[in-house]
Amino acid sequence: MTGIMFPPTPPHAGTTATMSNRSGTISVKTTEHGLPLELRIDPRELRYGGRRLADEILTLCRRSAAEAGARRRDELAGDGMPARVLDGLGLPTRADIAAAQVIEDEEEPTPTSWMTRL
Repeated sequence: MTGIMFPPTPPHAGTTATMSNRSGTISVKTTEHGLPLELRIDPRELRYGGRRLADEILTLCRRSAAEAGARRRDELAGDGMPARVLDGLGLPTRADIAAAQVIEDEEEPTPTSWMTRL
């Protein structure tokens, strides 16, 4: 993908995840705390305006942080940390992520056309 990109992930980033929008024109890599480490934006996204782009980036940061948090939870659980301690850390479960995705899918507007520009 060509476009705007932040520098590569620093080696001390911890658990990370990457999320992209449906068209793959925006990609965000974050830590489990939502700190963006990489951002890729296809120049075609700029035509929609700053507010829409910012909203999409923030949504992807939230999704990416949740995924990274779930990965971190899985790592800690695999190391033997009890579930009640993981709950206290606020790390999401896979069920939490699935439930949030269902809500986001219901709130997302349906496209008015499936056709794309050539």
